[in-house]
Amino acid sequence: MKRKPSMTPARKKGLAILLVILFAGLTALVCWRVGLPMVRLASDPESFRQWLDQRRLGGAVLYGAMVFFQVLFAVIPGEPLEIAGGYAFGAFWGTVICLIAATLGSLLVFVLVRRFGTRLVEVFFSLEKLQKVRFLQDSPKRNVLFLVVFMIPGTPKDLLCYFAGLTDLKLSVFLLMASLGRLPSVVTSTVGGDALGTRNYVLAAVAFVVTFLISIGGLVCYQRICAWHARRKEEAGKKP
Repeated sequence: MKRKPSMTPARKKGLAILLVILFAGLTALVCWRVGLPMVRLASDPESFRQWLDQRRLGGAVLYGAMVFFQVLFAVIPGEPLEIAGGYAFGAFWGTVICLIAATLGSLLVFVLVRRFGTRLVEVFFSLEKLQKVRFLQDSPKRNVLFLVVFMIPGTPKDLLCYFAGLTDLKLSVFLLMASLGRLPSVVTSTVGGDALGTRNYVLAAVAFVVTFLISIGGLVCYQRICAWHARRKEEAGKKP
């Protein structure tokens, strides 16, 4: 019995490109039809809490699904959802649900990028942004550096999740980073949301101001780290 000829490399490449194009189209459609209404709803925490309360036990599942969705489609901002989670469920449960859902979303991102490679990452991020984090792959202390950068509030965690799939990081190590690394920013957001929900406006203002300042500082640190590694790479390339 003759075997059917296996798919040629050219056909595999064409199929991969087609799937990425379809995914990009689906992403645009879903973000427009689902992502924007979801962010608008989460941006009004009181309406969001009432909407979840109407669904009783399913509210926590729906909230988790939204966070999962936000991580998968990286162009959707996550901050409104984190604040709304604290408002609707309190600081503790808002953090727990958000972290579980975000970790599961990060897991799917990692698996998809391992399967489809750079083409999938480029649906959401430019090559310029990818080049900025290449130093994470080349550093001899990559795992520690990756975790430190991930934990700094204000760093692009969705970009780091997609980039991780392009490296040879072990899945277990990545999941640890994706969960622990999100903890500081999620906690500050859910604490602020919880304070709003309990009408503790002073605490809410303090939490949001501290979050804002830490995020700005973290973003500056991240940009300086990227610039420093870029200079080192450039200087190494000039050496004879």
